Amino acid sequence: MNNKILTIITVITLIFSAGCEDYLDVNKDPNVLSDIPDSKALLPGAQIGIGNQLMGWDFGFAGAYWVQYWTQNYTASQFKALCEYRETSFEDTYEELTAGVLNDLKRIKMMSDNDQGRGKYFVAEALSLFTWQIVTDVWGDVPYFEALRGSEGIDSPEFDAQKEIYADLISRINTLLEMDLTDASLDGHFDFIFSGDLSKWRLFANSLKLKLMLRLSETEGYNNAEVLSFVENNEFLTSESAKIDESTWDDGQEGKRHPMREFEAGGASNLSTNVIGCKTFVDYLQQNADPRLNTVFSPAGGGFEGAFFGDFDSKEDSDADGTIDEEEAYCEADFAGDMDLILMSAWEVNFNIAEVYVRAGENEMAGDYYEAGVMSSLEQHGISNTEILEENSDNEEVNPGYAMWHDMEKEEGIRQIAMQRWVASANYQHLEAFLERNRNKYPSVNDINIAADRQYANNNFPVGQLTVSVNGRAKTNGQLPASPIYPSDVLTRNVNAPGQKTDLLEKVWWNQKTDK
Repeated sequence: MNNKILTIITVITLIFSAGCEDYLDVNKDPNVLSDIPDSKALLPGAQIGIGNQLMGWDFGFAGAYWVQYWTQNYTASQFKALCEYRETSFEDTYEELTAGVLNDLKRIKMMSDNDQGRGKYFVAEALSLFTWQIVTDVWGDVPYFEALRGSEGIDSPEFDAQKEIYADLISRINTLLEMDLTDASLDGHFDFIFSGDLSKWRLFANSLKLKLMLRLSETEGYNNAEVLSFVENNEFLTSESAKIDESTWDDGQEGKRHPMREFEAGGASNLSTNVIGCKTFVDYLQQNADPRLNTVFSPAGGGFEGAFFGDFDSKEDSDADGTIDEEEAYCEADFAGDMDLILMSAWEVNFNIAEVYVRAGENEMAGDYYEAGVMSSLEQHGISNTEILEENSDNEEVNPGYAMWHDMEKEEGIRQIAMQRWVASANYQHLEAFLERNRNKYPSVNDINIAADRQYANNNFPVGQLTVSVNGRAKTNGQLPASPIYPSDVLTRNVNAPGQKTDLLEKVWWNQKTDK
């Protein structure tokens, strides 16, 4: 058995033997794991924990539904709530990221606060900042400054404004990047992401700072000249993704697979029985002859067909082919047994840098990084065909140059980058796709009322735009989800908690751009 898998099993056994009582308690005492003699034993569990949440039960599915890669199968019901925009809190993920991952990372830092532990401390702090970014980007205002301090008697931490959380995250990462890693080390056996290579972890930290800075692009405090200066004076993860690679998984054993593969091939079959391709995404890839269509979906009935988003109650024949919608052969999501699980992708970083340059009016530099991002995505999918980036092609089945860069005005360039980010994130970064769509508002939203005339909608489908869920349209008054509600236990246990959100429409602080 792979040594990484053995380590996972050991770490998980230690973690769960400590007890799981204090459900969703963000103030769980980190000293609960005092029986672990070396903090490095906690690191693989924390890394796997982050990965499992990013592409696991809540975020892996919700992200894919809310950016319309997938929709709910007509004959199943597991994820109808996501398609109908019902209030959901993702409470399991909140628990795992706070009471689980963040507490473990805090423990590592507490046990590594000396010269010999600088490598472990650097990695644990970088992952802590990455995890906090996820938490606040998803839920908005959360307990932060007083969180994880139950041992100090803080049982009801104050909820902090996301603006203040972001300011502190950037301050913390600046401090981290000043750390001297000369002679520092990290045992590669306990680092599933970069195998102990601290130079790559510094690139990760730089790339995370860039993400934090760019996430604020629509706020009044954003300064692109400052971000551009940071880009031009630092190095980033432009050629290698931060990932838990395929060698970590054992596709032949239940519970040892890549998390999305487990949902596809495992006994519960939640993915294979509930998920079908969404017309929004399938038609976009198909119309543009994007070769990634064949790697993110498996065909059905001899081809690729996607369903209207959230229209699983339809009894009509929308495409007038003699088969009612619920009996059509829709393509299905496809995850290989040896897939990488990505925390931060090389294409994401390249697209971020490209956006900084296009905002600065430097189109040539923007194009270089944009094309590097597309190439990185194609490479991840094992695709050598680059004709989508080429103006001319002898292949009549290819839409030549649909992804090609050219001189663009700022907003057009932002859209071009965003659309390729949307495509590249499929099967790898579903939550990131959702968050970035909230920031830049691409793909844009078309207000077409599918249920009013399904055949018209089918024949005049707004390819390259999102649609509003047929069954969720009334729930959100024709708007897309912006953030989940708070987990109920987070509110009921905390006397300083705010009131519950009323729906999925409450935007996080940096989500300020108007929908197109």
